[in-house]
Amino acid sequence: MLEFCPRVSVIIPIYNGETDIPGLLETIAQQNYPADRVEYLLIDNNSNDRTPELLTTAVEQLTPKGLNLRYLSENEIQSAYAARNRGIRVAVGEILAFTDADCRPDFNWLTEIVKPFAQDNIALVVGEIQALPGETWLEQYAERVQMMSQKWLVEHPFSPYGQTANLALRREAIAKVGLFRPYLTSGGDADLCWRIQSQTPGQLAYAPTAIVYHRHRNNLRDFYQQWRRYGSSNRYLHELHGVDLGPELTLGATVYRLTRWLLKELPSDTVKIITGKGQPIDLLKTPIGLIGFQARSLGQKEAKLPELARQIDYL
Repeated sequence: MLEFCPRVSVIIPIYNGETDIPGLLETIAQQNYPADRVEYLLIDNNSNDRTPELLTTAVEQLTPKGLNLRYLSENEIQSAYAARNRGIRVAVGEILAFTDADCRPDFNWLTEIVKPFAQDNIALVVGEIQALPGETWLEQYAERVQMMSQKWLVEHPFSPYGQTANLALRREAIAKVGLFRPYLTSGGDADLCWRIQSQTPGQLAYAPTAIVYHRHRNNLRDFYQQWRRYGSSNRYLHELHGVDLGPELTLGATVYRLTRWLLKELPSDTVKIITGKGQPIDLLKTPIGLIGFQARSLGQKEAKLPELARQIDYL
């Protein structure tokens, strides 16, 4: 029996998630947090696949088995943040936990992410994100460099934050600073974390044992768009909070990195692989990283914060 067991609302936005929903439902059904203390709010964000049908069926089949599922819709604003706001507005939990449809929470995810809230000064808890097994070289790269690990974000030089793939917060903090910016398309997790930390006495805690497994991009087009979106996020947060923009990838820097890769890193990594101290994907880390760097630079350069994205919704 858990000594600290607050009511929790798990909020999951879903857009065209028919391939992800079965795996997601399987992992949330396996959570070891007391079932009578948690609700799962699944918000369809105007999907055009079988998502509504699958969610309706899930509620009908799993609710009688003791899993408190609720199927909601957000069809006015095409934004994961607007969908999360829809869930927040009806949530009954004092703790709001967030993950995504393409994530697979570990069986004790909720138990671990709730623990730091036993301290009254904690308003935000950031869990860890690890990779689901992948076969493509892009998935192997993302896993090798721990691309989505939250340990990098809780050390952010401006202010720590966490991604909504694995984040929990007190509902009372939302009541004070407002909800997600519904028209923001990227960077809304950092924005909300920073507003809570700057406008309330609440602090952020990192819970590395609260693990969510994430499916990484498996093709170059999606990988490139992911990093371009990171660049857009940089630009939006710069305009909203004054965060420094990241350095842009220049031709000179590209030539230097590729030359270093060819003359130094490739021979060194080859030896490590032969001696069992490295992995084959190490041979491609630099060129893949440069592709991501270039995409992020482009996104940062071209993005412009829409005026509507400055809007903050309130409870």
